Amino acid sequence: MGPGRRRIARDCIPVLLLATIAAVAPTMAAQPGVSIYTCTDASGKKLTSDRPIAECSSREQRELNADGSIKRIVPPTATADERAAAEARDVEANAVRVARQDAIRRDRNLLMRFPSEAAHRKAREAALDDARKAVGASEARITALAKERKPLLDEAEFYAGRQMPIKLKNQIEANEVATEAQRALILNQQAEVVRISQLYDAELERLKKLWSGVQPGSLGVLQTPEAPASAALAAAASSDPTRK
Repeated sequence: MGPGRRRIARDCIPVLLLATIAAVAPTMAAQPGVSIYTCTDASGKKLTSDRPIAECSSREQRELNADGSIKRIVPPTATADERAAAEARDVEANAVRVARQDAIRRDRNLLMRFPSEAAHRKAREAALDDARKAVGASEARITALAKERKPLLDEAEFYAGRQMPIKLKNQIEANEVATEAQRALILNQQAEVVRISQLYDAELERLKKLWSGVQPGSLGVLQTPEAPASAALAAAASSDPTRK
């Protein structure tokens, strides 16, 4: 086939397509909601159907109205990898949206709790006061244990070079364990004082921006210091046998 004939054949394709549509249009027009689908398959063949064309599932298809006008472009069917990527993007977008909503809620709650710097300072002092009282209580307990330990050690001197009675030995050991437990509590409580101060410092810095008009949720996540391990606190408190 010469170049002239190929050009003529190529120019005839749209005409043939329109002729096909014209032939089926009256039948489809009588069926409300029915569309015409057209596409070019992998071999370059023009296909037409009244439903999505399976041979063109991986290619773009045109959905036409009965008069031949384009109703919409049907994109290729997504592959498994493409669907997985789209789902991953949806999950990530949803996570970002939820985090944003959570940040807005937290900032609004912060503003409700602390409408002024004076209110925030008062809350800080109350929180620090509780922690400091706990330190004082442990220090007082260590002093009391030291007083309890003195007569025990005095009595133990009578057994120098001899075997100490089991009861006395157990009392001295219990006193030592209780003293160490209180010392551990003090370390944790002192760490809690530092954590509370850091927390309120971070809150105050954020609140100053919110009070100045910065929109809630626009400042990112409030970084808070970790609290001392509660398990360590509980273990230290429970290891004071002289309190049982």
